[in-house]
Amino acid sequence: MGLLDILLGRTKPALPDLDQLFGLPSAAVTLEAAAGFTPTGTGAVCFATVEGAAFEQTHREVQALLDADADREGPPVELSQDTYGYSWLVSRRSPEQLSDLVNDLHAVNSSMEVNGFGPQLLCSLAGFEGEGGRRLALVYLYKRGTFYPFAPLLGAGQRRDNALELQVKAALAGDLKMEQDLSRWFPVWGAPGL
Repeated sequence: MGLLDILLGRTKPALPDLDQLFGLPSAAVTLEAAAGFTPTGTGAVCFATVEGAAFEQTHREVQALLDADADREGPPVELSQDTYGYSWLVSRRSPEQLSDLVNDLHAVNSSMEVNGFGPQLLCSLAGFEGEGGRRLALVYLYKRGTFYPFAPLLGAGQRRDNALELQVKAALAGDLKMEQDLSRWFPVWGAPGL
């Protein structure tokens, strides 16, 4: 940061640190002990939709890489689009394979980054389920290098369980780099895996 940046109050944005994703398995243990949530085995990477042959090639390579995993059970990696026009690459594993799911999410992010599509990456999430079918996602903000919890209320339309989100934030502060700016806790309505 230069002198002019300091005088004008500019700050450099945090750099993404994809290795933060590897903290999810230990955070899952803490999350289960603190709030009773367990992994669903579903995770996804969200990115701004890009047109063009280079992006299609990258998408095919990532999908082929993940689908080639001999330990994968269930459906292959799938690409979907939400109602807001963002694309999601969804990976499904058994709930006990959270480490493998994290490897999938890391591979997708890394491949897109290496192929020049880092600016299109928005977030990654891992799904969790609690008593009574309650849902929770731990969302990794690519451009901030931080996590936040997202807990939609069951059957309440587009409403969130803010108390649960704050409880999870406090419980996981020692496991994950949590996003401190609550205005950055964007809702991910309709995200695959929730």
